[in-house]
Amino acid sequence: MTTFITKRIYEDASPDDGWRVLVDRLWPRGVSKEKADLDEWAKDLAPSTDLRKWFGHKPERFEEFAQRYVAELEANPDAPDTIAGWREHDRVTLLYGARDETHNEAVVLKDYLESRRVGAS
Repeated sequence: MTTFITKRIYEDASPDDGWRVLVDRLWPRGVSKEKADLDEWAKDLAPSTDLRKWFGHKPERFEEFAQRYVAELEANPDAPDTIAGWREHDRVTLLYGARDETHNEAVVLKDYLESRRVGAS
């Protein structure tokens, strides 16, 4: 079973990270591709530009942001294949650039992935 964790892209990469996936639509400022040490950039699974701008990382909007983001994930035709690929790894680190470690898209995505383990291989 795959373990999903979240981590800021600004933290150093670790062998314990497993498969490293950036889940932001925009490349994080000040991070070189070498430092990012990514296996994948899943920008097509990131929140839409409109949703990201509406959220603005305002904690009071997080619950509605999460609901809207999950709706986007469920409507995304690329999501099932991408997620199935992640489930082939023992550990997947969902990387994000936000300063807020509690209210960001990686947290929502991790919860989404963990809540849908039934039927996952």
